[in-house]
Amino acid sequence: QVQLVESGGGLVQAGDSLRLSCAASGRTFSTYAVGWFRQAPGKEREFVSAINRGGFSKYYADSVKGRFTISRDNAKNTVYLQMNSLKPEETAVYYCAADRKYVPGTTMAGYEYWGQGTQVTVSS
Repeated sequence: QVQLVESGGGLVQAGDSLRLSCAASGRTFSTYAVGWFRQAPGKEREFVSAINRGGFSKYYADSVKGRFTISRDNAKNTVYLQMNSLKPEETAVYYCAADRKYVPGTTMAGYEYWGQGTQVTVSS
């Protein structure tokens, strides 16, 4: 079992950057794939990015390709999401999720463990 805690959210202006962190408990974090999802008010939770156990395979939603970068430091039990050129429509609660699957999923059903989320607000 793993517990996840997101941090790094906040209020920024359009075009600014933020780096989100997902810190995990447990000594086996390197055996989990990790994904980032976001949920805007009144909308369904959507996939943003994912990274495999070793950190060498990364996946992105088309809407964030070229602007967001996912990475992980297994020694620190942490996954990061660097978000550049943020847009107002990306205002949402951002969640990280983890699962023991070898290949990270791009749907909510592919993840067993979830954090509580961190709010990202992008003003225009």
